[in-house]
Order: sequence, then structure tokens, then C-alpha cells
Amino acid sequence: MQEAELLEMYQNRDERAIEETMKRFRNYLMKIAMQILGNEQDAEECVNDTYLAAWDTLSEKSPEMLSAYLGKIVRQKAIDRLRTRRRIKRQGTEYAASLEELSEVVAGGTMPEQEAEAELLRQLIVRFVKTLPEDARTLFVGRYFYFDSLKETAAYSGMSESKAKSMLFRLRKKLRDFLKKEGFIV
Repeated sequence: MQEAELLEMYQNRDERAIEETMKRFRNYLMKIAMQILGNEQDAEECVNDTYLAAWDTLSEKSPEMLSAYLGKIVRQKAIDRLRTRRRIKRQGTEYAASLEELSEVVAGGTMPEQEAEAELLRQLIVRFVKTLPEDARTLFVGRYFYFDSLKETAAYSGMSESKAKSMLFRLRKKLRDFLKKEGFIV
């Protein structure tokens, strides 16, 4: 089933849309949630919450890429759950490790008054990532979007861990320089 057909099912409020979403995207969504939470039960709850959020929003929205839209929802649900537990630093998950690495470049925090700045930052990072060669883009997105471990990202990027670590260091430096050039205070 194509994503367009699945979106049409949501827009027609066809309950089979959730079943089809589960069949097609469950593993993808669980991987994202597990990388952030490190706990299967919490990850499962976030994935289920994602199905509900999709049901509630997709009758009115039509995203270009359903997988990316669902990934964004589950990632936010998992981050919210992690924040609720108030133990990000103690979790030892790839999410915490990734955030620690990126903290060299950009400070965290998502208070309501910072939402506009966060959106600007998101747009700048997307622009930055689009400028990268494919191998660097794959590495950066795998590590900082999907929160894969250094070992995993190195493996599917076809490089050693030391080369991946070095490249990520250089990419963070390039990102910092890019953000400064764009007027974003880092």
C-alpha cells in the first residue's frame, strides 16, 4: 500500500488506516522511540500514542512523507516522556549521548518563549544538512536525528568508528560555524 493510499484512508476516517500504519511503520517507530528511551515498554506506549496522534491529525493534514511525519510525532512523544521522567542525563541512552555531543554547538531548552528560535534553528540545521555530501549527511542524520549509536552509524555509513567520530566532530564544528554565519547565537 502506498503512502498516498494510507493518507486517503486517514482522511476518510477508515479505521483500517491504523492497522496498516502498524504493519508498515511499527519497527521504524519502535527504533526511534527505543533509541531515545532505552525502555521497550515506554517505547511501545509512545508508538501507540503516535497512532492516536496520527488518527487525530491526518484527517486534516496531508504531509509529503508519512514516514517522516510519524517519525517526528514518535520522537516528540518519546522526548516528552523522557523529560517527564526528569532523568535525561541518567538514562545513558543514545538520545542523551547525542544531545551531549550537540550541546557543544547549541544549548538546549524548549520553553514556550523559545519556540520561534527553535524553529529557526531547525530550518538552519535542515539547510546545513542539505549542503553535506551523502556520506556525511547519512552519518549526521543517523546520529542526531535517529539517535543511532556511533557504532551503528559508522557501520551503515561504511566507515570505521574512529573515522565516524572524527567526521562527526568536524561536522559539529562546521555546523557551529554555519550557525554563527547565519546570525544564530551559539
